[in-house]
Amino acid sequence: MKMADLRDELDDEVSTIMSDAFSVGVTSTNYVPHSDDAAITFPNLDEWKQSCKLIDTCILYIDIRRSTELNLTHDPETVAKLYSSFVRAMSKAALQFGGHVRGIIGDRVMVLFDKEKAFTNALWCASLMNSVSQFVINKHFKANEVTCGIGIDAGKMLVTKTGIRKNGQQRHNYKNLVWLGRPANVASKLTDLANKPAEGADVGAVLVGFQTSVGADDFKWRWLEYLCWDFVKHIRSDVLSRQIQFNDPNFRSIVVYEKRVETKSATPPILMSRAVYAGFAQENPDYEGFAKGWFNQVTVSVPGFHDSVWGCNMTYPAFTE
Repeated sequence: MKMADLRDELDDEVSTIMSDAFSVGVTSTNYVPHSDDAAITFPNLDEWKQSCKLIDTCILYIDIRRSTELNLTHDPETVAKLYSSFVRAMSKAALQFGGHVRGIIGDRVMVLFDKEKAFTNALWCASLMNSVSQFVINKHFKANEVTCGIGIDAGKMLVTKTGIRKNGQQRHNYKNLVWLGRPANVASKLTDLANKPAEGADVGAVLVGFQTSVGADDFKWRWLEYLCWDFVKHIRSDVLSRQIQFNDPNFRSIVVYEKRVETKSATPPILMSRAVYAGFAQENPDYEGFAKGWFNQVTVSVPGFHDSVWGCNMTYPAFTE
C-alpha cells in the first residue's frame, strides 16, 4: 500500500472510532473476564460500535528485581529457566486464591480477582507469592539473588479489545484483553517501588566536644555528633572580635570524619494502596497482623497518585519449616 493511501485509511478509521456516532457499550461484571468473552469486542467499524466490560477489582503485579542485571550476569539458559520457573510458580500461586492471570510480559505477571473477597484474596495471594520468591525460587537458584516486588491497587477497570481485522477474521496475535484504569497504573508503579534496598551516601560529620567544670581543677567532657550542615547552623560570626564562635560557650573541640547516612529507606516486598489496606481490614477486622504491627505506612513517591501507601512482608510459615 502506498504511504498516502495508508495515511488516508488510518485517518478514516481513527475519525470513525473517535466520532460521537461511534458507541461503546459497557456491561458491569463481578467476575474477571477472559479473552473469549462475547460481551467484549473489537471496534466494529461497519456497525460503529464496540462492547466492553467494567469490573470493580483488585489488581496485582509481581516482577523480579534487577532483572536486567540478571540477564547480563547469567547465561541465557539460566535466565530462561529462572523466568519459566518464576511465571509457572506465580501462576499457580494466583490460582490458589482465585486469581486470574491476565498478563505476562517478561518477568512481570498481572493478576486480577473477582469482586467477592477481592481484598482478602489479593493479600493472601501476595503473601504466597512472597513466600515462593524468598523460600522456593532462591532455594534452587544457586546465586540466591532473586528478589521480587509486588504491588496491589483496587478500583474500577474497563476491559476491552483493541487491534485489527483482516478479511473479517480476528488476527490471533491481537486477542489479548486490554485493561484500562488507574488501578493498573498504580499497581504497576507500586511494583517498581517494592522490595528496594535502602540507599545511602557518605557525608561529612563532626564530633563536637564540650567541657564543663565540676570543680576547681576538674572538668567533664560531653560529646555530640552533628552532620556538617547541622553543625554549621550552630556557628555564628562575631563582627567585633572577628571570630567564628559556636553558640555553646562550653565548646572546646571537634573531630571531622565521614559517615554513611541513609538517604532512602528500604521498602517491603509487598506494597498496596490505602484502598487495598482498608478493604482487607474491613474483610478481616480480627486479623492478628494488625495487632502485631505487620502493616506499616510507607513513604514512597508514586507519580500521579496522592493517597497513602502501606507495606508488609507477610509469608506463610509452611515455607520456612
